[in-house]
Amino acid sequence: MSSPLVVVVMGVTGTGNTAIGVLLAARLGVPYAEGDDFHPQANIAKMSSGVPLTDEDRWSWLDAIGAWARGRAGLGAVISGSALRRAYRDGVRAAAPGIVFVHLTGRPRPYRGAAGSSAGHFMRTTLLDSQLAVLEPLGPGEAGVAVDVSGSPEEITTRVVYALHDRNGPPPRSRSYSSQ
Repeated sequence: MSSPLVVVVMGVTGTGNTAIGVLLAARLGVPYAEGDDFHPQANIAKMSSGVPLTDEDRWSWLDAIGAWARGRAGLGAVISGSALRRAYRDGVRAAAPGIVFVHLTGRPRPYRGAAGSSAGHFMRTTLLDSQLAVLEPLGPGEAGVAVDVSGSPEEITTRVVYALHDRNGPPPRSRSYSSQ
């Protein structure tokens, strides 16, 4: 990868957005941000009550993620976030044109640190059905890669690094990843 990427690790609850995002940031040697930290309090209250967010609810959250990603352009970063619909990804991409999405696909399962499995997390796994109903996988022309979530978080992260390599050029060396 010629310059540091800004990557959004996306997928439905339970696919490991947070776990893989943290590991990917460490492998790439860039900062990580938890996308859920960008939600306004009203969104957190809704999700804590088990109420799915509407498109209208999501726009301020997506705008905040886009602004943060734009600030990391050329520096690199990883952020997690569901980014379920193409319109949501297009909104983030409009704010941060060079952003790349990593769509974690496959059967959702609990990961340490994933929504619903960590103490105090507001996203309930009962909202998974609503997420699956609105999910639009990466489509033609979208900057990104899809990676299956079978295997350990470390195995998945390695597949992500190689998928980004195939898409963008050789992965950078960092203290936790070597291309040798």
